[in-house]
Amino acid sequence: MAKKDAAKKSENAEKKSNGKAEEQAVPSFNVLAQYIKDFSFENPNSPRSLAPQEKTPDININVNVNANPLSETDFEVELHLEAKAGEEKDVMFSAELVYAGVFRLENIPQEALHPAVLIECPRLLFPFARQIISDATRNGGFPPLMIDPIDFAGLYQQRLMEQQIKENVAKS
Repeated sequence: MAKKDAAKKSENAEKKSNGKAEEQAVPSFNVLAQYIKDFSFENPNSPRSLAPQEKTPDININVNVNANPLSETDFEVELHLEAKAGEEKDVMFSAELVYAGVFRLENIPQEALHPAVLIECPRLLFPFARQIISDATRNGGFPPLMIDPIDFAGLYQQRLMEQQIKENVAKS
């Protein structure tokens, strides 16, 4: 008897007033636009910096991700990349890029929205930003800088932990 009631409830739940099966909202993730928002490449010590060097310069790369809601479903996501070769007065090159995209995320569960915006969106932007930095360093007279793949999930987790620490410090 209980099986019949459960089957009947399930059947009734699937029916709409017109008798068609109720459609579930399918999650969707679309890239609406991608673009260079800000870009700078400096070769401050040229032509001296282009001469053969005694040692390989230290290359520092910083990555940051920011997101701004544009509407309930649309988000602008910015991938900030900074690359610098050399130190202080011996800087060989410095590149700064803000590469952005506008993404539409519909029917994404609320608990998955924040990670999708801050992990999946920059993951899609990264190959394009990487290519821009690579081309700029090559066009600046240096070997192309090929930035290693970035673990955006790890970056997201690190950012969450930093926020929790700040909140705990503020509470005490």
